Amino acid sequence: MVYSSRVLALLLAVSISVITTLFLLLMEADTNVMLVGFFISFSVSYLLVFVVLEFLIFREIKKIHKLMEKLRKKELNKINKQKSGILNPLENINEEIFSFAELKQKEIDELKKLEAFRKEFIADVSHELKTPIFAAQGFVHTLLDGAIDDKSVRNKFLKKAAKSLDGLDALVQDLLTLSHIETGQIKMHFETIDLYKLTEEVFDQLEEKAQKRNIRLKIENEPQKVTVYADWQRIFQVMTNLVMNAIKHSFEGGDVLVRFEMGKKSVVTHVRDFGEGIPPEHLPRIFERFYRVDKSRSREKGGTGLGLAIVKHILENHNTKAEVKSEPNKGADFSFKLPRVKPEPGESPD
Repeated sequence: MVYSSRVLALLLAVSISVITTLFLLLMEADTNVMLVGFFISFSVSYLLVFVVLEFLIFREIKKIHKLMEKLRKKELNKINKQKSGILNPLENINEEIFSFAELKQKEIDELKKLEAFRKEFIADVSHELKTPIFAAQGFVHTLLDGAIDDKSVRNKFLKKAAKSLDGLDALVQDLLTLSHIETGQIKMHFETIDLYKLTEEVFDQLEEKAQKRNIRLKIENEPQKVTVYADWQRIFQVMTNLVMNAIKHSFEGGDVLVRFEMGKKSVVTHVRDFGEGIPPEHLPRIFERFYRVDKSRSREKGGTGLGLAIVKHILENHNTKAEVKSEPNKGADFSFKLPRVKPEPGESPD
């Protein structure tokens, strides 16, 4: 900054001195007088201009620079430091202020999105909690109002109340799971696992639900060991949610197929159903919390509306993602990729 003020003072002083000398020359002054005039005008001009620039202008610019440096150290690490200008230091300040404003605007936009998401999430949670609570409450109050004396009615209403409370418990458990995954409270325990065996265990767990809708669960590949490097418990959860989702949205009497695409470095798992499918406009949002393509029909089929969101976050913790292809009335194909062995740092699967 001092160097900039001296350069500017020097240039202005020379300019003023030249003008003064030219004026004396026009006045036909003696050569010695012109030299003295040049020296005096140069000295006085330089001092005056330097004092004005340094103490009235550049001192304030220095303060702004110090403030920007403090901001940079605290929160502006993303802003690239500009090189100091020699003749135009204000340009650097302008660029830094512009960068600061741009960064803050991005933060404001992100906060607005988070606030909108928070409001939507609270509204969704309130609605999802209200449904089973009101249902169980209604059954219990009906019993208290006298229906408890009728044994057949009592058993029927108690079963319905228990079913509503089971749904409420499932919703709370899914919310806790999702929250723990997002906050990092659930740690992934990676090891070499057999995805074929894992899928068979998922089928065993969901066989009864599939039979109620006369749906067949099949693995298209021949029996074999399909090894991947992943967290058994969390991938079991992923497969359970995907197969459960396929069962719910398949046409009765249909099939739910699991297929493994074996690559050199990775395995792609497909979960396919032949049901109602997903309209194209809904595909980008189906992994959001509580997002339902058809809310009324989805609630009739059960579920918390969090299964696919849990799938998304578990797979993200495996450095991969879920993909979906679907056409209305032709079913849906959900897939995800996992490495066959522990990947090297920076290595991407094929």
